[in-house]
Amino acid sequence: MIARGVHPVSPHSIAASASIAAEARAAARTTPTVWGLSPVQLHDRFWAHRGVQVVRPGEPEPISPEAQLYLLTDERALATFEPGWQLQMLSWSSPDLVYIRVRDVREREYRERVVTDAQQNFVRFERIYTRSTPRLMRAAFTTDRAIAQAWRSAPSGRDGWPALRRRVPRERRSTLACNGVMYDRASDADLAHLVRDLTRMWSNPGAMIRRARAVSKGVWADGGVSLDPAARFAGSVWVGAGRTVDPLTTVIGPFVLWDDPAQRPAVEPIAWPAQRHIDLPRVHRPTDSLTRSAKRVHGACKRAFDIVFSIVAIAVSLPLYPLIMLAIWLEDARPFFFAHRRETTGGREFACLKFRSMYRDADKMRQRLEQAGKNQADGPQFFMENDVRVTRVGRFLRRTRLDELPQFFNVLRGHMSVVGPRPSPFNENQFCPAWREARLSVKPGITGLWQVKRTRIPGADFQEWIKYDIEYVENISFSLDLMILFLTVFCVLGGVLPRRKRAYVA
Repeated sequence: MIARGVHPVSPHSIAASASIAAEARAAARTTPTVWGLSPVQLHDRFWAHRGVQVVRPGEPEPISPEAQLYLLTDERALATFEPGWQLQMLSWSSPDLVYIRVRDVREREYRERVVTDAQQNFVRFERIYTRSTPRLMRAAFTTDRAIAQAWRSAPSGRDGWPALRRRVPRERRSTLACNGVMYDRASDADLAHLVRDLTRMWSNPGAMIRRARAVSKGVWADGGVSLDPAARFAGSVWVGAGRTVDPLTTVIGPFVLWDDPAQRPAVEPIAWPAQRHIDLPRVHRPTDSLTRSAKRVHGACKRAFDIVFSIVAIAVSLPLYPLIMLAIWLEDARPFFFAHRRETTGGREFACLKFRSMYRDADKMRQRLEQAGKNQADGPQFFMENDVRVTRVGRFLRRTRLDELPQFFNVLRGHMSVVGPRPSPFNENQFCPAWREARLSVKPGITGLWQVKRTRIPGADFQEWIKYDIEYVENISFSLDLMILFLTVFCVLGGVLPRRKRAYVA
């Protein structure tokens, strides 16, 4: 006889349970960690820092009475989102359960492709952009510990949602929609994306993770790591246990240096913070300096300005076209224009127009010059102070920026803006994730902050390029665009570029 409430267990089910447990242990060993915490554990502590415990069906984590709020999610769902002020009604004990419908609408979606050489050695990641499609995630908030316990006891989310509807009367629950970012727990790419986002969003992980200590603004390292004082950091960086940073290398964030697997620290339990109110996290975007409505207004005004400015510029400069074309033809024949594939918002490619300033076989010449070690740039672009590929007419066109006049047609078509980051091709946009994300969130420009503020210090030009592009995106405004335009006119008409030996990469 079988006792009531006890179910028979077959040898097959025992073997299956053992297999699942073995897979879980293997995954725990192979999953990268920082400060001993996996991406999922970092996600849960990020919410715990705000007094919110993440509860999933079937997980053994006990329901903490010290949590002020419980976030009920499916087994594979991870998310960061901003529910809005409506969620504060939970603090006033209005509904027992608030359903959250999180809509993930990203400006672009992509997949990462690994590029290797002939010997199958890693070379770089390439990001392939695809059409953006909205995704939805269902979650719920509750202040009732018993409801959270019932959710944890459910065999799965599929069974748990109907059980919640039966448990909580209709008048004691409500629904709230919000935007956010969702991650699939089963996707390694999503987990890596989650941790990169956390480094940018979580300004003080040390308050929740005792091993994390602040090295400088935005830089957190394991307590057992001793970093060289000469090490340089830019942006948000997390350094795990057993790692070192080469003082001759600049680490550009968001970046995570995972724990050395041989020195991975033990997982510490969550120490719940003492809070008097619910402090919900906000989703930070590269252009969060503007509100949504302000972004729309700014975008419309910027586009209107671009159209008017480009029409005026084309009308004024059009009489120069025959003269420039004649000068190009006399020195190196045709073609008069050069169209190079560059990327605009979301990674979409377009033909960036210029008057041709180089000899017709410039690409072959570049390969020979690179093999001879003539490249003086510290980044993906090619630069020579006295570039032999540039014609005599081209030097004059570049110094006066007349070679960029055809780009006003790109502005008129909406590929570019008058002011923005320098338009770059696909291969250059693969070098720094934070830089790539920022610069592809806005239209590239004919002129920009980097063009008017760079110094051409040897070994620092690429770092300045990243710095000024991200600075522009984070502080984007109409007044900043006007300042850059003024500095551009001052540089060209005042002769600053020739005196400081500035040059422009192809």
